[in-house]
Amino acid sequence: MAGLRMNMMLRAPNRPAVAAQGAWTLPLAGLALGLLALGLLFQTEVTAAIATWERSAAYTHCWLVLPIAAWLAWSRRERLATLRPRPSLLLALPAIGGALAWLVAERLGIMEGRQLVLIGLVWVLVLATLGWRIALAMAGPLAYLVFLVPFGEFLTPMLQDLTLRMIELGLRITGIPHYIDGLIIEIPSGTFLVAEACAGLRFLIAALAFGALYALVMFRSPGRRAIVMVLALVVPVLANGLRALGIVLYGHYLGSAEAAAADHLVYGWGFFSLVLLLLVLAGLPFREDAGEPGREADALAPLRPAPRATGRGVVAAVLVAGLAGIGPLAAAQLDSAVTAPRIIPTTLGAAEGCVAEGLALRCAEGTATARLVLFDPAANWAAIAAARRAALDAVDDAALAFNVNAPGMAWQARQEPGRPALTAVAAWRDGEPAGDGLRSRLAQALSSLRGGGAAPVLAVVEFLPAAEAGTPPSQALRRVLAAQAEGLAMEAAGLSKGR
Repeated sequence: MAGLRMNMMLRAPNRPAVAAQGAWTLPLAGLALGLLALGLLFQTEVTAAIATWERSAAYTHCWLVLPIAAWLAWSRRERLATLRPRPSLLLALPAIGGALAWLVAERLGIMEGRQLVLIGLVWVLVLATLGWRIALAMAGPLAYLVFLVPFGEFLTPMLQDLTLRMIELGLRITGIPHYIDGLIIEIPSGTFLVAEACAGLRFLIAALAFGALYALVMFRSPGRRAIVMVLALVVPVLANGLRALGIVLYGHYLGSAEAAAADHLVYGWGFFSLVLLLLVLAGLPFREDAGEPGREADALAPLRPAPRATGRGVVAAVLVAGLAGIGPLAAAQLDSAVTAPRIIPTTLGAAEGCVAEGLALRCAEGTATARLVLFDPAANWAAIAAARRAALDAVDDAALAFNVNAPGMAWQARQEPGRPALTAVAAWRDGEPAGDGLRSRLAQALSSLRGGGAAPVLAVVEFLPAAEAGTPPSQALRRVLAAQAEGLAMEAAGLSKGR
């Protein structure tokens, strides 16, 4: 009889364990349902992020973010041993703020802002379906999801300028004769261009992602983690400037700029890897990852809630998704009456050495054509920014890119590698040149909300170089653009005043 009782005890299920598993089932189902709903609601943001990961070498590391975040969560599973989900409908209310923040970013045409808001909504979803204690225990993996967002492209011009200044300082110190025009550096051995790829953005973003992982794994104190992130921000910028200077000095030593610049990105990644290795080795003596096993779980033990197998987690997920959908619904309502942009072929003002032939301007170096794109006064700035990117066909950060500024105009010009044609774009709004900065975006956002009369106008100039052109095509395009102050620019400015 005693043996039978013992056998039944051995076969009896572990009721606390079963209860613990049951306490997780519905909240996790709600979390999965909420993630699916957010993915469908914000499909544009998700697809835009994935497209950027595929297009730009600066964000290829984003494919690893989800696996790394999952590994970080798995390594912290002991923290969940003493916790149970506590869904809360009250914690779903911050989704209202997320919806409003998304609408602001959408009206300003800032895709990175919309994607960051989506990550924030995921955090709210975790809070509402699992409770704040579990969200706090998984704060590191959840925070790492920020690196899913391909942010930082707006830093490229500033990083290019900083790299250029470091090269200039190095050339002055070494006494090498040089001449700088914009982002072009000329030394006796040849010409170097500080292209977008030379700005170091890809190194910087990758270093920040690696630095965050290193800080989460190797350190515990917020102070040391903050120091790691500061170093991950500063060191790659300085290292990239030294790398670019080294290429120029190597070209001077070889007597050939082309030979020094060959495969410089490959050498750059090798140099960058060495810098990261040195940073890792420098941080090892200060590591804090050797804590006592289970200490963090024990610290959270007094916070353990009782298991509650209710459907509140599912309701919380539905509430988060419903509140988050306020933003896209409002944007769709605002855009419902916006008409498609109108394409207007136009003529170019005659430049020195060029002759007008119909709508084209034929020069010794090539042929230029132009068109104006007139947008609805209530259009979102995202439409203008998307049209600008499409016209420039910006797919490679190794492209020749430069600005041409003249009275009443601010042109961005670009030539992709392997393509002969150069393209320049400029925008006007309410009779004034409009850049792609926050001021223009805010003015157009307010116009789209209250119904203004200003109509954004985008001018696109394409220059196809001749087969035998003695002058560099970029110089010919600069000359053509400089001659448009009283022709094309005045026409675009007039149209942008609207009605």
